[in-house]
Amino acid sequence: MPDPVRLRLSALDQLPDRDPEETAEWGASLDAVAAAAGTHRAGQLVRRTVEHAQATGIDVPSLLETDYINSIPTGAEPEFPGDEAMEARITAWNRWNAAAMVTRGARYGVGGHIATFASAAWLYETGFQHFFRGKDAADAPGSGDQLFIQGHASPGIYARAFLDGRLTEAHLDNFRQESGGAGLPSYPHPRRLPWLWEFPTVSMGIGPLSAIYQARFNRYLENRGIKDTSASHVWAFLGDGEMDEPESTAALALAGREGLDNLTFVINCNLQRLDGPVRANFKIVQELEAQFRAAGWNVIKTLWGSAWDDLLRADTTGALVRRLREVPDAQFQTYATRDVAYIRDHFFGTEPALAQLGASLSDAKIAECFHTSRGGHEPRKVYAAYRAAVEFKGAPTVVLAQTVKGHTLGDGFQSRNANHQMKKLSLEQFRTMRDLLELPIPDSELSGDLVPYAHPGPDSPEVRYLQERRAALGGPAPARRVHQVVLPEPSEKAFKALEKGSGSQEVATTMVIVRLVKDLMREKESGRRWVPIVPDEARTFGMESMFPSAGIYSPLGQTYESVDRDQLLHYKEAVNGQILNEGITEAGSMADFTAAATSYATHGEPMIPFYIFYSMFGWQRTGDQMWALGDQLGRGFIVGATAGRTTLTGEGLQHADGHSPLIASTNPAALTYDPAFAYEVGVIVKDGLRRMYGPDAEDVFYYLTVYNEPKPQPAMPEGVEEGILRGLYRFNEGSAPSAEAPRVQLMASGTAIHWVLEAQRLLAEQWGVAADVWSATSWSELRRDALSCDAAQLRGEDRVPYVTRALRGARGPVLAVSDWMRAVPDQISQWVEQDYSSLGTDGFGLSDTREAARRHFGVDPQSIVVAALDRLARAGDVKRETVLAAREAYGL
Repeated sequence: MPDPVRLRLSALDQLPDRDPEETAEWGASLDAVAAAAGTHRAGQLVRRTVEHAQATGIDVPSLLETDYINSIPTGAEPEFPGDEAMEARITAWNRWNAAAMVTRGARYGVGGHIATFASAAWLYETGFQHFFRGKDAADAPGSGDQLFIQGHASPGIYARAFLDGRLTEAHLDNFRQESGGAGLPSYPHPRRLPWLWEFPTVSMGIGPLSAIYQARFNRYLENRGIKDTSASHVWAFLGDGEMDEPESTAALALAGREGLDNLTFVINCNLQRLDGPVRANFKIVQELEAQFRAAGWNVIKTLWGSAWDDLLRADTTGALVRRLREVPDAQFQTYATRDVAYIRDHFFGTEPALAQLGASLSDAKIAECFHTSRGGHEPRKVYAAYRAAVEFKGAPTVVLAQTVKGHTLGDGFQSRNANHQMKKLSLEQFRTMRDLLELPIPDSELSGDLVPYAHPGPDSPEVRYLQERRAALGGPAPARRVHQVVLPEPSEKAFKALEKGSGSQEVATTMVIVRLVKDLMREKESGRRWVPIVPDEARTFGMESMFPSAGIYSPLGQTYESVDRDQLLHYKEAVNGQILNEGITEAGSMADFTAAATSYATHGEPMIPFYIFYSMFGWQRTGDQMWALGDQLGRGFIVGATAGRTTLTGEGLQHADGHSPLIASTNPAALTYDPAFAYEVGVIVKDGLRRMYGPDAEDVFYYLTVYNEPKPQPAMPEGVEEGILRGLYRFNEGSAPSAEAPRVQLMASGTAIHWVLEAQRLLAEQWGVAADVWSATSWSELRRDALSCDAAQLRGEDRVPYVTRALRGARGPVLAVSDWMRAVPDQISQWVEQDYSSLGTDGFGLSDTREAARRHFGVDPQSIVVAALDRLARAGDVKRETVLAAREAYGL
């Protein structure tokens, strides 16, 4: 009879077997063990053999999944260095005040979350007491560690800041009540509380993605010689439900590939997401373990508390481990809320070996194990996991810590599906919590309508201990600190070249900005601080000339011979490379940008990130990250290249951006410009460097749209700098055949200026109409100024919007044209005193020539002429027959 083992297909069958008989003996030995001692014993031997092989350097692939037990056995835990009883009291105060803050806020209906921090309290406290470096750490001055706090745990961080004296009761009572100016934001938010929070994290998925690229950027700074960040560690605290977000796991392979051992993920596996179990019918811990191991991470599972030690030692048959592996998460959540009889029947009653084990356990032991004993609730086990994480070299680490959501909040909260939405405790529940935490709060303080905050006193042993530990670790955390470093102004040479224009040479504005940045990277003082970022489209944007000079960053350098090594513009990777070429990932590139854009605060080192991408794939694809960038007070230049809906010949609707400036205008931190000419690009970039890196640096970032359509670049007219920056100036005045000739104002942004200039010529030569041409460099900045003026008017100030003043006295109707949907130029319509109308590219894009696409959308020069004549006819300045004649003449 054929051997069933030999009938299985195996990749190893491709390779020569030097001793098939020996191979067969190993298989037979396993069969014998399984027959004599059971499959559990056979599997144990295999795993032990694999572990031994890996420990001795034998090349054996790692297992993707291990048993549902702790990675670090109790006997291997290091000695706990702190006063565990003292730290337990500190944690108890924090638990109380976090719950009290949210409950007191419930009077005003502002919401809040209690259960998340209740489950994760020890995960944070152990880090704060023993691991998280502050900004004054001797080995990481000005940087410390970077803490990405889980958003829903913010009440616990506020409670700790209250305990150490950084916040007062008044602050806590203004939780989620910020309009008065002294409130606490609901979640980690640097823009609202800039001295405390460094990273906004509650837009789930962005935190883990940003943490990976922050750790990578720390290495980038070190490898480029900007700053020694070798002692800085990035800690990202995440929820197991948050790992469903695609951004949460999008860059795991990058972290593993580059060996980012300066990074630790701590995933709070309380098995619950917002509405119920994370993996009701499966096991989220096992799924995450396999996912992280496959990506090259070191995985530490901290699942069970010390109460489980006796159970695991008694599991001689493997029945307990097997049962732990097969019980789905939702069922284990149920065990945390059911009585011992149910657990005995449902968990231990499934097979004789388990029933025998269960019979040897007391009711109290079973209740402790299944109701509360989790690895994430015991500081010794958390400490052991963190110590192993920071000592592990060569790969990032993820700590999968199992907890009970709502731990210590009582039976009404613990492990309940609805606990994420439960915003308050009753006074009776607070009494129960007080007794459980052994806090010295008398009943008299719990007799009113309002639960009190509790504090042991500024000179109490708890506060002194807390402050001494933080001082030893480098000061308070989390904390954000800005050391203002003013960058010198660049020389005028690069900008003067743009002011001169290109003569008859045609140059696309995409190439203009790339060449400008390349020139600025040569600046002696500030050149090394530029961080060019591109998602695998460098050649599309003409950046290949930067490859050999600046180099592409890689922590491995270049371990191969480039196929184009003999060419002038060859592909070059280097450990100290300046360019971040991220592959096909706008999300990763944007995370890079954020890390660089906030380095002035995170590390006290201002960097100038320059992120260029297909404009269609920027704001549309990663707009949430750009919002987080504004939250984090980032600074730098974001460039939407190959912009517009009609400039990409043949690419079609999926590449044709007609709306990114509109999306960008929704971000209060974004200064959005759509320059038409090279000199406009120069003026905007120069002013951006001043505003973001000068002595009065502002927390803004720039979004510039540039085009791939080569055009002659004119010289800069006199005195237009203010108009360029404010958003509008008259580029030229139309000549009129007579003083009585009709006149129209043509306004355009970006590449549309060229269509308008041609329309200006046609109107004068063929229809006797004079047209003034205006360059609208920023529709959104014009609107922002106008909104500010409106607000000032309501306060009694006499302020007129810039756009109104600029156009005042201009004769005739105003026609605005752009390569965007009409809603972009229509942002300013209400502040234009003249008759105002617009043309744009509303609808889906399409594949065709530029000329055909513009005729399709009605924005080509001839369509502009007809639209201008139509507005003049409505005003009675030309006859209606003229409009019909023009339409017929142009075939419209």
